[in-house]
Amino acid sequence: GNSRSLSYTTLLLHLLSIYWVIISWEKVRSRASIWDPGSRLIIRHYSQEDHEIFDIVTELEAAEGKGTTFYSWLDVSSTATTNEIAKAYRKKSMILHPDKNPDVKGIHERFARLGVISTILRNKESRKRYDFFYKNGVPKWRGTGYYYSRFRPGLGSVFIFLTILTSGLQYLIQSINYKKDLERIELIVAKAKSAAWGPKMQPIQGQRKVRVNLGDSRDEDGEVTGKKWLDMVVEDSHIYLLEPNGDMHLIDASTAVKPTASNTWFLALLKSLFSKVTGGKFAANATPASTEAKKENGTAPDIDTDASSTTGSEAPGSGYSTPKNGEEKVHIGPTSKAGGMRRKNVRKR
Repeated sequence: GNSRSLSYTTLLLHLLSIYWVIISWEKVRSRASIWDPGSRLIIRHYSQEDHEIFDIVTELEAAEGKGTTFYSWLDVSSTATTNEIAKAYRKKSMILHPDKNPDVKGIHERFARLGVISTILRNKESRKRYDFFYKNGVPKWRGTGYYYSRFRPGLGSVFIFLTILTSGLQYLIQSINYKKDLERIELIVAKAKSAAWGPKMQPIQGQRKVRVNLGDSRDEDGEVTGKKWLDMVVEDSHIYLLEPNGDMHLIDASTAVKPTASNTWFLALLKSLFSKVTGGKFAANATPASTEAKKENGTAPDIDTDASSTTGSEAPGSGYSTPKNGEEKVHIGPTSKAGGMRRKNVRKR
């Protein structure tokens, strides 16, 4: 109903709000801070040494190739000792020395960069800072500063994700309600048969009207105002719900509404919009058989699972329901065909 649609809309708005809070926090955190596992503090701004490392990494990748690191350029592992790094530096400096490469373009910049990298890696504190960015990634220059590049889904991706999530939750709720409806139906059918056939549950040929006790009836304040009764007709193994106007509706497992993806809010919304766009032609093309099926497949009556056992049964064709606990005797008029079922005429004697 409208209340259920409102609850789904509220849930969707809450999920959107949570998403935007998370995205806003990630933007602030990624632009203004990094996590230092050594001090376990959030550093609000990159230090001058950090910026120097970022610049060297950017220049190194531009000159030597994307993905080149300080360690790979020196041809040592990330766990190399200071002596191993110094040895690798001396070896690399002999290869890149400008005196041995006078005609190589950019050799002076590469040689100077090698000295800076060697200094960073041979210093305990600066190497610790580089190792952090080596493991967690180096932020990229964005024109006004260095920022981490993170995937941030757009509004369309968020809408699709939330639509799938809320529709899945709605389908799950439908499945739970369907299971509960089946349990209600089984309980009502069992009570009706018990009232009509007696404790031994021996089927009786013909039609028999019974009243099923659904438990206590309560007002808005929760006070007990009386008993809730349900008029039903038992005919062979079929159980019918008897309405005050005399109509009878078959009560069985098909009465409960099965969960379907087409009944989730998004697909239902699309069907509704399509129906409006086509001027209601889609709804008008519904066959009379589908209308009859809707009448037959009504919702299961609400019952109290802790209610007492069924009481009350009546002779077939009496036209009256037996009063209980001083209740007024009510006449049930003749029934007519409803939901494609046989006409049941109850005559007053």
